[in-house]
Amino acid sequence: MEKLQTYYDKFAEWMLSFLTSQDTYIQLAILATVFIISAAIFKLVKSRTSSKIDRLRIPYRFKQILQNLVLLIFPVLALILLLPADILSKENVINFDFTIGSAIMSLLLAWVLSRVLVQFIENNALRNFTATIIWVIAALHILGVLDATTSALDSAGMTVGELRISALTVTKGILAIFVMMYIANVLTALIEKKVTQIEGLSRASKVLLTKIIRIALIVVAILVGITTAGIDLSLLAVFSGALGIGIGFGLQKGISNLFSGMMLLIDKSIKPGDVIELPNGAFGWIAHMGGRYTEIITRDNKSYLIPNEDFITQQVVNWSHGSSLIRIDVKFGVSYKSDPHEVKALAEEVATRPTRVVDNPPPICHLTEFGDSSLNFSLRMWITDAEEGLTNIRGEVMLHLWDVFKENDIQIPFPHREVFMHNADKPVKKTPAKKIKEKEKSE
Repeated sequence: MEKLQTYYDKFAEWMLSFLTSQDTYIQLAILATVFIISAAIFKLVKSRTSSKIDRLRIPYRFKQILQNLVLLIFPVLALILLLPADILSKENVINFDFTIGSAIMSLLLAWVLSRVLVQFIENNALRNFTATIIWVIAALHILGVLDATTSALDSAGMTVGELRISALTVTKGILAIFVMMYIANVLTALIEKKVTQIEGLSRASKVLLTKIIRIALIVVAILVGITTAGIDLSLLAVFSGALGIGIGFGLQKGISNLFSGMMLLIDKSIKPGDVIELPNGAFGWIAHMGGRYTEIITRDNKSYLIPNEDFITQQVVNWSHGSSLIRIDVKFGVSYKSDPHEVKALAEEVATRPTRVVDNPPPICHLTEFGDSSLNFSLRMWITDAEEGLTNIRGEVMLHLWDVFKENDIQIPFPHREVFMHNADKPVKKTPAKKIKEKEKSE
């Protein structure tokens, strides 16, 4: 409290001298004029510059960087316009103090440099947050209150056993973890790109390896961030144990899905690219295996996010497990007037026409039933790209069957329904009510 009172007294004394000085109002007038001129020029230049950047034939990422740098035209113009006044003041050519203007110039320069330094960060929110943090620290240093701010944050804290937690410690910890997590994500992205280029590893092994590397780097980033903040991890042993138990119960499903995903990648029961049949009858291929879920995309472009645990505890139909060959059947019937040997040969020849049907094993057609009105056949063929769809290949084969049956005068029977009308000259039996009415009329 005494430190805060001291800072307050100093600030009040500075404000009093600031408001009673004639040089203050001269500087404020110069700053206001410079900012108005800079804003007007920036408004004229911004739209034209942005449109020219949009027309450039360069990658989108470079366009984004240039568009972000366009926003720095305003502070750069203000720096350029303030520079003569700052030089003249330091050379004692003009007879007034320009301390406030010099401080504003330093703050503008720090803002420009911080924005330029963070342009390698792609995420907008993360980039803005990082630039703001860098600028705040630089501003506190420029204004000469960085040490005072650090002392004030360090004084606001509490002691738990042998561990002292202050606002400064928490701030350092958050910033350190933030920086280390970003570095871990960048390294993970680079490592994943290198791992995917290794030809000797299967797709499942690549996914598993990148997941292990990501988890390891994140854990290391958190530990390094905490130790960088000055927190002794040995003092948090009991607390971390209790916290771990709580997190274990609270995130039981999440941890279960995480380790289930690793088990699936290790035993290779399912892997990216496999064709999976869903319990609702739809089928799709595995597009992504995450830490919590597996994404399956169906032929109608729907994404099913299925928890990894379901693949361990429930029955899974994997059409691609062991082999990518998948057999599909086309059932049809022909008239009893047709020669079944000829139909069988024509059907097997037709099945070889689509490019998606493999030659080995070859298509085969079987006579399966002597039906009520047709000879029923089952045409079986094999494909290796079930993710491209089954209905379309069946439809293509059926169209070829239709064409070849018409060419060879083979009929496809269909049910006929006939209605027979019978007219019988039989006397109509009179009901008792009609007899009573007729009797009444006769009387």
